Amino acid sequence: MSLALDLTDRVVLVTGGARGIGRGISGVLASAGATVVTCGRSDAEPAVPRGSHLVCDVRDPEAVQQMVDEVVGDHGRIDGLVNNAGGSPYSPAADASPRFHDKIVGLNLLAPLVVAQACHAVMQSQDRGGSVVNISSVSALRPSPGTAAYGAAKAGLDSLTRSLAVEWAPRVRVNSVDVGLCRTEHTADHYGGDEGVAAIERTIPLGRMAAPEEIGHVVAFLLSDLASYVSGATVECHGGGEPPVFLHVQKENG
Repeated sequence: MSLALDLTDRVVLVTGGARGIGRGISGVLASAGATVVTCGRSDAEPAVPRGSHLVCDVRDPEAVQQMVDEVVGDHGRIDGLVNNAGGSPYSPAADASPRFHDKIVGLNLLAPLVVAQACHAVMQSQDRGGSVVNISSVSALRPSPGTAAYGAAKAGLDSLTRSLAVEWAPRVRVNSVDVGLCRTEHTADHYGGDEGVAAIERTIPLGRMAAPEEIGHVVAFLLSDLASYVSGATVECHGGGEPPVFLHVQKENG
């Protein structure tokens, strides 16, 4: 087996792949040779040269099935799925409405399952099966105040990953990536400008937030034959995580 990370002749669907982390992932996959199809709730230019973009609300099972049928109709197969679409605005759990929680869990947990089911039906009949990568979050690993439903949904996504890896083996591999802080086009606005971003980055062991492409490198590995015996895994991609508070107190006190 070649040791090169080569996705030539692979067709990969990336949900939410036209911007932010998804765009970085799409670019890396395309550079590795993959044919990349992105989707989102609104129309957008393809994230990569020779790529394509479809409009789809991944929370709508009928729309998802139509999208998967269109990808197969255009390309004949789906070799990889990256469940990247997700997110949550800040909202304390005590104040958020049941409808809000329902939407957050739907987008971050149930939608990835719906898309994975539709792609799985295609992958199981293919000569080389397929691979699913769920983009999760460090919020699945620690308290997530202000985004409690999001953290719970991502913890559920990691659990779902392990279950699907067992159910869908050996034809389809399923893994997840727990992503930490990552620089996107909205990072400075979200964290109060460059000064706020710099303050946060000082708390990260590697000293900076990730670039979207660095998440893409992990995803590309998991989709490739280099990860042919990796399934049911959760890869933590967070620059070393969040050091305990007492370490910062010790530094401040000398």
